[in-house]
Amino acid sequence: MQNFFKSAKLDNVCYEIRGVVLREARRLEEEGHRVLKLNIGNPATFELDVPEEIQQDVIHNMHLAQGYVESKGLFSARKAVMHYCQQRGIAKVDIDDIYLGNGVSELIVMSMQALLNTGDEVLIPAPDYPLWTAAVTLSSGKPVHYHCDEQQNWFPDIDDIRKKITRRTRAIVLINPNNPTGAVYSEELLHQVIELARQHNLIVLADEIYDKILYDGTQHTSVASLADDVLFFTYNGLSKNYRAAGYRSGWMIISGAKHRARDLIEGIDMLSNMRLCANVPAQLAIQTALGGYQSINDLVTPGGRLYEQREIAWRMLNDIPGVSCVKPMGALYLFPRLDPKQFPIVNDEKLVLDLLLQEKILLVQGSAFNIDDKQHLRVVFLPRKDSLEDAMGRLGNFLEHYRQ
Repeated sequence: MQNFFKSAKLDNVCYEIRGVVLREARRLEEEGHRVLKLNIGNPATFELDVPEEIQQDVIHNMHLAQGYVESKGLFSARKAVMHYCQQRGIAKVDIDDIYLGNGVSELIVMSMQALLNTGDEVLIPAPDYPLWTAAVTLSSGKPVHYHCDEQQNWFPDIDDIRKKITRRTRAIVLINPNNPTGAVYSEELLHQVIELARQHNLIVLADEIYDKILYDGTQHTSVASLADDVLFFTYNGLSKNYRAAGYRSGWMIISGAKHRARDLIEGIDMLSNMRLCANVPAQLAIQTALGGYQSINDLVTPGGRLYEQREIAWRMLNDIPGVSCVKPMGALYLFPRLDPKQFPIVNDEKLVLDLLLQEKILLVQGSAFNIDDKQHLRVVFLPRKDSLEDAMGRLGNFLEHYRQ
């Protein structure tokens, strides 16, 4: 009998955050081992719960979630997102410019499918959140990675971006605050990206899912608030700011030069209609989340749990000989670098697999985020203080065996 094979469209689609090493972690768990998962930003795993008022609002209104709703989403939820746009300075956003999705991930894939023809290029940061690269590839596009400079707090290299723009370039992705580096971009940098988009007729795709997770008084600016003559797609949701990752509730906002994108928007509407609607119970959480008490602020200020855990992990990583880490100004991750003179790593996936097998700690190798070198790791700092200190200590001991 003839075997069945996956589509060739998947040949170059990778998402190593849930790849080979995770499968080995699951095997260890099935054998009874306890694995500390520092590979994914999943707040619930570490007792960072959805705020009580959001949970109660969903439960109380669950009877309203039995049927399909308008394909773009509940009016009340989109109205709340529209008000949030006003607070963030994103001008002239109407209800119909907002799409609710089963997490931001669905909306990223949907918008790439609507936008890209075969061979169209999208500029994506390196390191990136790998879903962006996968979504562009799956949509028959070509991901082109631009350099983010570790020596400049992981800010995008504008000159490198400029060099990589071609006649096939359709859009540029900004992940801000950044996953995996924790960088938060300045207005000056955002204006430079906007100018490139203006000159080359590019869409700016702004992934801002961590826009409330900010440290040390850092201010976040929505890039779409800085111009109205460029087309912007802005993505956000409940997963991180409201610790509601499992709700799978996100939104996409189209703003700026909408008048030049009527046909593209028609395509997005078509794809939105095809999935009927996003899950309705999670949409019930959006109005309360955006309009209620912003408990994330308590977690990211000095004394707050996320702030203190960031401090511990960052300090302990930098105390490991041969390891350096730029301090993240936002998000939930650190992206430390291992000095190649001391750590001659050829295969960083093997490194994290060895760490898993020896210490039962699960990280993600830096190459999974589409950078060329093998010298980086992504570390999630969500565990409580004692677990985090223990994990960083064990990581330091493990790296002793890899030092030249």
